[in-house]
Parts: sequence; C-alpha cells; structure tokens
Amino acid sequence: MLKRASALGVGVWRISFLANWTMFLVFLPWWLTQTGGSGHAWTEYWQPAVNALLFLAGQMFIFYALQSGDVSVTTPVMGSKVLMVALLSQLLRAGEVPWQWWAGAVLSTMAVALLHFGEHPLKRAHVGRTVLLAGMSALSFSLCDVVLQKWVGAWGSGHYLPPMFLFCALYTLAFVPHFRAPLAQLDRRAWWWVGGGAIILAVTNAGIAVSIAVWRTATSVNIIYSVRGLVSVGLVWAIGHWFANEEQHLAPRVLRARLIGAACLLGAIVLVVI
Repeated sequence: MLKRASALGVGVWRISFLANWTMFLVFLPWWLTQTGGSGHAWTEYWQPAVNALLFLAGQMFIFYALQSGDVSVTTPVMGSKVLMVALLSQLLRAGEVPWQWWAGAVLSTMAVALLHFGEHPLKRAHVGRTVLLAGMSALSFSLCDVVLQKWVGAWGSGHYLPPMFLFCALYTLAFVPHFRAPLAQLDRRAWWWVGGGAIILAVTNAGIAVSIAVWRTATSVNIIYSVRGLVSVGLVWAIGHWFANEEQHLAPRVLRARLIGAACLLGAIVLVVI
C-alpha cells in the first residue's frame, strides 16, 4: 500500500510523517496505562530519543528502498535483520558468535546474489541500490531492537514505548519543509493507500515493539517476523496486481530465483534457532 502511495506521488517525506504520527496515536493509550516501571527524570529520556532516531533511520531507508525497487527484493533482504539482531546482541555483550550465525551469514550472501539473478544488466545497479538501502534499514532496525531490549527493562513498556514513538513523530516535523505539496492537496486515491498503509505499519511495529519490550527476546521475535520474506514473494506473484504492482510480470526464472533467495534466508533463520 505504501509503494502504491509512493507511485501516486505522495513521496517518502509525507509517508513517513503520516506513518509516525499514526504510530504515536496507536501507542498513546499504552502510555496512559503506565504499565510497569516507574517515573524517570527528564534527563533520562535520551534513551527513548536515541531509540526513536534508530527506528526512524530504518524506516526512511526502507521507504526509499520501496520507492526505488521491487518489494520482492526489498522484503527478503530485510529478512537478514534477524541475523544482525543476534550478532549485535552478542557484540554488545562482548560474547562469542556461534558458527551457526557465520553459516547463516553465508546463506544471506547467497540470497542477495540470487535476488540479482536474471536481471537485465542495465537494472543491476538499480537492484543493487535497493539491496543496499534495504540492508541499511535492516541494520538500523536491528540496532533499534537491541537497544530497546537493553533499556526497556529499567523503564517498563508503558513508560518507554510511547515517548519513543512520540520522539519519532516529533522528528518528522523536520520533514514538513521537504513536502512536495501540503497534505491537503493529496489526491483522494492517495489518501486511501497512504492511510491504510500507515495504520497497518503502526499495528505491525506495535506488535514487534511490545513483544520485545514485554519478553525482551529481540532475536526470537525477529525469527518469527522474518517469515514474511517468504510470504511477500508469493503475495507479489498472486495478488500484486491488486495494488498496481507489476512485479508478477517478471520472468518466471527471476521470481524463482527470488523465492530460492528467500528460502536461503529462512535456512539462515533455522541456523540461528539451532
């Protein structure tokens, strides 16, 4: 839906602005409950502020990746996030990296190569840019998840998550000067796509953030979530045309290669579980 909104000229700045304010509104009731933890001095709010900055960086990278590239490339690359979360969790604790994660990294590299398979030479740079942007998004979101897991325990989820997403929303006020046109001038069709996409994105991120905040197991949360890499390839092929997505018309060998690439990422996830 967000890619469709981008195709209608909404642009990443307005999409991010609307998505983040929607996300804050979703989390506002959670703040009113003040679940767990206790009050904190204003000087300690740098932690949710930094967490929000990492989240926003990951969001902007993925919006640019979706704008410039194919969903069936972007989403499987984002599946590498689970490996990054596991690796960063260990590095921040100065622990060892098990051999399974190195094997998973090799599988991820193979997956990226498969995502390039069958593309016309003139499009390789285009796909490479998409892979790079999606990879940067995965890294930013991974850091966001790890520091969330690290810091939220001392706060309690009801005290930490709402201010974090309030900071996200406030940061996007800096995007307003970059809008192509005021929000009031958006086409009615664009409002349908960007509004629906913003709500779905808010619910998705709420599920991830609350799961990490409550159970503080970022790796296992991301293992479950990254199955979407496999699902997305099938959905693009089956119903992508409902959203004016033309990727289902790619050569069958290209989609097969992308499906195999997504399967390689799933294999990497299994190794992390082991």
